[in-house]
Amino acid sequence: MRACLALLVMVGAVLADPEEKDSGLKIEYVSKPDTCDRVARNGDMLSMHYTGTLEDGKKFDSSLDKSEPFQFQIGVGQVIRGWEEGVLGMCEGEKRKLIVPAALGYGDQGAGDDIPGGATLLFDVELIRIEEGPAPVNVFKQIDIDSDMALSKEEISSYLRQQVESMKDAEGEQGEEARKMFEDQDKLVEEIFATEDKNKDGLITHDEFSGPKHDEL
Repeated sequence: MRACLALLVMVGAVLADPEEKDSGLKIEYVSKPDTCDRVARNGDMLSMHYTGTLEDGKKFDSSLDKSEPFQFQIGVGQVIRGWEEGVLGMCEGEKRKLIVPAALGYGDQGAGDDIPGGATLLFDVELIRIEEGPAPVNVFKQIDIDSDMALSKEEISSYLRQQVESMKDAEGEQGEEARKMFEDQDKLVEEIFATEDKNKDGLITHDEFSGPKHDEL
């Protein structure tokens, strides 16, 4: 009997071991519903609950504190790359734990006051709902004025100016956001290059760009 129990414990430990992807992402499959009629695919709109912590256990964000799920479209650069890869194939009601290395999260620069540079991030995620997403927009193509498959600081700055112009007369939060973007435009460009220009050559190539860049998913 003791041998059987020991075997069960060993099997359970093996099943609980996270799967490590080629990218360095680790995924622990916590639970999955008995039936799964649809899985998350690129282009879908997902509603998810999550809690994000650092390796020391410090919580930096959670949808549970906001009392509503986080919504985003997968596959178009709206979330960090660790999420883009880590939630693909999930079923409604499924729970996973994502262990995201800095390269797939916020890199060496970190994010805000809560996520230091080089931090590995842990996310407990639960997929609540999958819906059809809107047709994707090729933002890279819109920014790449000279069609050379690389974005310069001038092209990024020009695109941001266009976005600000289209938003500045709006009322409420959108108008306020546009005014802030106008004031912080140079800083925004530098932050974008700090994150996206992986080889630091002063250009963001199509491969480096993490935002929407495909006409079809």
